[in-house]
Amino acid sequence: MTVEEMKRKKQEKGLSYAQLSELSGVPLGTVQKIFSGETEHPRYSTLQALAEILDDRHLLNDSAAFSYGSTHEKKQGEYTVEDYLAIPDEIRVELIDGVIYYMAAPRFNHQTIAGEVHRQIANYIMDNNGKCRPAISPVDVQLDCDNKTMVQPDVLILCNEEKIVDGKVFGAPDFVLEVISPSTRRKDYFKKLEKYENAGVREYWILDPYKKQLIVFFFEGDIYAQIHDMTKPVPVNIYEGKLEIRFDHILKWCDEIDR
Repeated sequence: MTVEEMKRKKQEKGLSYAQLSELSGVPLGTVQKIFSGETEHPRYSTLQALAEILDDRHLLNDSAAFSYGSTHEKKQGEYTVEDYLAIPDEIRVELIDGVIYYMAAPRFNHQTIAGEVHRQIANYIMDNNGKCRPAISPVDVQLDCDNKTMVQPDVLILCNEEKIVDGKVFGAPDFVLEVISPSTRRKDYFKKLEKYENAGVREYWILDPYKKQLIVFFFEGDIYAQIHDMTKPVPVNIYEGKLEIRFDHILKWCDEIDR
């Protein structure tokens, strides 16, 4: 999508620069410079984040969600798991506190990075006859055991198989990893951090390939957050450091994230 096309889409949707900045995670000043033409050659990742927001499929508005099976007209914040399940499988969304968030199909490098972390976790569990089970997105997680939230973590570890109900996870996984994309940055860093901690997730990793940075939140530990540059293996705390994730290949893929 070109900048001119973005300008047209912005006008059609009636979005302000501030709203576009909040939804995309792109700083307000950067948004203004791109649309004014002051920045002639924006970074590809920045344009990608803006384009994903302006794409007609990005947000399911009230009328769209209603058409997928709501029994009466609802607004964001009022949707339930029933509404979520009525949305066709080919349209990827998450439901958080009654708000429906559209999820663009993950890009190749995003899935490669998540897949490599999942591979190392799965290998460790199988090699050690572990009882926990790893999974990679898309897997529905009814996080709060209520009817207002259903998320799809990029990678998870579940140690209580009784939480698997009808092929979905009912309750909090023990470990969650989210790989940042430009359009999910704000949700993963803030909204999901709060949700995962309050729901009882024991450990939450946020991997930002654009910053080549990993933030580890171990909610049972004395240190709330640790930041890693991924140049050394990082221990998984729920395994008391016996499992370490290596990032040799992942760092190379981070260099290709804008391509």
